Amino acid sequence: MKENKALKSKLCVRAILAHVLHISAVSTLILAAGFLLFAHNVTVMPVAPNRSADGIVALTGGEDRISEAVRLLAGGNAKRLLISGVHPSTNKPEIINLNAVDRQEAQMFRCCVDLDKRAVNTEANATQTTAWAKQKGFRSLIVVTSCYHMPRTLIELHQAMPNVQLIPYPVRSPTLEPDWWTDRRTTWVLGKEYVKFVTALARYAAYSLMYSPEKAEVPGRMVNARMG
Repeated sequence: MKENKALKSKLCVRAILAHVLHISAVSTLILAAGFLLFAHNVTVMPVAPNRSADGIVALTGGEDRISEAVRLLAGGNAKRLLISGVHPSTNKPEIINLNAVDRQEAQMFRCCVDLDKRAVNTEANATQTTAWAKQKGFRSLIVVTSCYHMPRTLIELHQAMPNVQLIPYPVRSPTLEPDWWTDRRTTWVLGKEYVKFVTALARYAAYSLMYSPEKAEVPGRMVNARMG
């Protein structure tokens, strides 16, 4: 009797381990396939169409994001621009000098550009952008960030303000190779961003289960944006 029980116990443990290994293998394959799809989509992302919105938000951290956003503002695509994630010690004249904008664009900086100096990551970018859009009464935003960063940015922004129309304006990074699998640095950057994207997607799914999609904001995520 005891031997039969011990044998059944061993078989049960083996069955559980085999089941766990099977789930792990399937999960790994799904994540790997997801990464390949993610990397392909962000490296072949088409040029954004020329559209208008109430406002523009540009997230710092990549080449040409700010200059492209300022160009859109100067072209009349929106009323105001928020640059989110600016270093606390950076001011508008420094940003103008760094981005080599022309005279017309420099004038737009003085009248129609706000700086968010609170955000330190993408989730905080979304929180500060929500506060800014609410303050200005904006119902549509052009979102300017790098191609590889756009999917996660849209998730964070949509989670923070589901009733605001988001118009993606992806900026292609000149330092990322189109054939990403042949360049170790590009693969590493895309891999890190994919992990963050999956995490943001999981968090968004959790919020969607907890809160009604009709609500304009997720409770507890709003703070006052500091503009300078």
